[in-house]
Amino acid sequence: MNLTECYFCSNPAIYTCAVCRKPLCSIHVKAMPVCHSCIPKTRKEFTITEKTEKDSLKIKELTKLFWGEEEQLTFDVKVRVHELPAYVARSNGKLVGFVSYMPLKVDMLIAALAVLPNYQGVGVGKALMQKIEEKAMKLSKRRILVSTSNDDLPALAFYQKLGFQIFEVKSNVIAEKHGQTVAGINGIPIRDEIRLRKIL
Repeated sequence: MNLTECYFCSNPAIYTCAVCRKPLCSIHVKAMPVCHSCIPKTRKEFTITEKTEKDSLKIKELTKLFWGEEEQLTFDVKVRVHELPAYVARSNGKLVGFVSYMPLKVDMLIAALAVLPNYQGVGVGKALMQKIEEKAMKLSKRRILVSTSNDDLPALAFYQKLGFQIFEVKSNVIAEKHGQTVAGINGIPIRDEIRLRKIL
């Protein structure tokens, strides 16, 4: 599975410009205010289902493309994202997004959420999160937990719009995991894990 290249360079595009819809990598995406009327009202058909065994390989590929590695560290837990239960989004038979999760004793932990750039901003991520919330309530979980890096302003905005609140910042966790600080979105140094929760 190949992601589209960034419009400005040859890096994989993991975002889409909200105005012109150009594919963008994390280096060339900018956190800038955009008025509601400038965001295109694109409609795309998709379905959400539980992942199948066949989907695991595609999730593994997407995880490597989005984050450069198969293993994620979230809430002090190392997970291989493609091995976890997940919901997937499909459009015309193609996997266009997923959310993987791990039920804990009291909480539901989201390990990873990814949506292909051409399907961002059309409700795929929100629909995937709705499935997680339904699953968490069915399992009588009290909270949904998710974390993101300090540079990922689009993810922070997305989760907070869905009712999540920041409750903890783990300073330097990501920098220590990788042994260095690298530039992220808009050149922001990637250092910290931002933890959010939604009380059900």
